[in-house]
This record gives sequence, C-alpha cells and structure tokens, in this order.
Amino acid sequence: MNAKSTSKKAVADKVPAIEFYNAATYTPDESVGFLMKRVISAVKQEIERELEPSGLTNAQWVPLFKLATGCATTGAELARECELDAGAMTRLLDRLETKGLCRRERSSEDRRVVNIEMTDEGRDAAKVVPEVLSRVQNAHLAGFTVEELQTLKSFLRRILDNAQAIQASREQHEK
Repeated sequence: MNAKSTSKKAVADKVPAIEFYNAATYTPDESVGFLMKRVISAVKQEIERELEPSGLTNAQWVPLFKLATGCATTGAELARECELDAGAMTRLLDRLETKGLCRRERSSEDRRVVNIEMTDEGRDAAKVVPEVLSRVQNAHLAGFTVEELQTLKSFLRRILDNAQAIQASREQHEK
C-alpha cells in the first residue's frame, strides 16, 4: 500500500458503514459510481480527441506511456499494468508494432518472456501524452481550489481503499 493510502482496516474502523443507497429510492444519476463513470468517460473522450492528431487511441497511449515511464518492460508486466488479458495485450502490441512505436524481443534468458522496447517513434509519441493528460485534467478541474483537489483525491483514495478491502475480503472467503 502506498504512503498516500490509508490502511484497509483503518478505513473500515474510522466511520461506521452508512447505507447511502437503498433499492426503493435508488436512481443511477445520483450514484457515485455512475457519476465517476461519467467523469471518466468525459475525460477519456477529450484525451482521445486531443491525441487524435498523433494517431494514438485511448487504448494505445496507456501502454505506450507505461513503457515510456518504466512501469513495465515485458508483455506480461504491461498486460498487468493495463489490466488486460494476454490475448488483448498481444493484439494491442501488434497495432503498436505496426505503427512502428515498439518492438518485441524474446528474452535470451527465458524464452517465455517477451521484452518490449520502444522505438524512437514510440518515445516521441509518448512525449505528448503527459502534456495532453495535464491539459485535459486541468480543464476538467477548472474552478477547483488546491484544497478542493486534495480533498477530492483523498475521497477517491478512500473509495479505492474500500474497494481493495472488499476484494481482499472476497478473496479470503473464497479460499
């Protein structure tokens, strides 16, 4: 768990669970999940629109940026980082390779491992990504104060911590 995240146990212990929603009065438009999905969709659409001149799609810039920032160096690592299965990652790497943005090489130490190397074209394409992400996110955060942004991020981290605790609990019960 990173330093900015609270412990999963601490989240559950801080505040008793309140039932904010119930089946009788539930409306999707007021659901936090629905609102987060709409925000993510709006941000993704704008990122895609801004990256269109570079020829990168939303599906392509993510793995390219992860390669550029050193988050992954193999196909398997990249699939995990992008939360894709091996088949989807292979198809995505096929497209990136066709565009000349990366190349795959089998590891000389372990033939099961496929190393991914960015080409010069891939590095150039990846350079525009942080500029676009910064511009798009700043536009969507217009009118927020620094304190409001920090509070929003804190709330989102808490929701993420709760999600991770739910997943860990489910995995524990499945054993």
